[in-house]
Amino acid sequence: MTMVFTNADWALLLLHFLSLSLLAIGGAITTAPEMHSYLVTQKLWLSDSQFTASIALAQAAPGPNVLFIALLGWNVGMNAGGGAAAGAHAWGTAAIGLLLAMLGMLLPSTTLTFVMTRWAHRNRELRAVRAFKQGMAPIVIALLVATGWILARAQVQASGHALAWLLSAATALLVWKTRIHMLWLLAIGALLGAVGWL
Repeated sequence: MTMVFTNADWALLLLHFLSLSLLAIGGAITTAPEMHSYLVTQKLWLSDSQFTASIALAQAAPGPNVLFIALLGWNVGMNAGGGAAAGAHAWGTAAIGLLLAMLGMLLPSTTLTFVMTRWAHRNRELRAVRAFKQGMAPIVIALLVATGWILARAQVQASGHALAWLLSAATALLVWKTRIHMLWLLAIGALLGAVGWL
């Protein structure tokens, strides 16, 4: 996937992640549906498979959940640079994409979290603070369900197997009702894909 990127495109990428950062209630993964809509559907900067692979790889890797943002930025930059075959130029634009995506996602939310956490800790006995914390739980759950929906739908479209819906539902149920570590479930999904069942 190759495209021509202007300075305005880089600014739009940064601006989009800056705005999403303030909506990332429950973590960056909750904004994945909006990222998919913007990066894949509207701008065509990423393919469906690049998007889902970025999230899957980051979730399987040790480290913070937000690593998928770095991979999304990397892939956008790599595409803007002409792909891996384009050499050093593509690697440079990939690094720019990674830095802009991470800066955009981390700067506003980190600043807001720091300021608001200090305020909420000082005022933790206020009824409004307690109500806010309790009211956020259903919003976070809904955002996570929307993310799961986007990822499952993309997998079904890419593979053509409706079995992916069943696997997604079973995985969600297992994560919810058992203490099986998610990496085992990812490994099972990878194995099913490797043998061609998905």
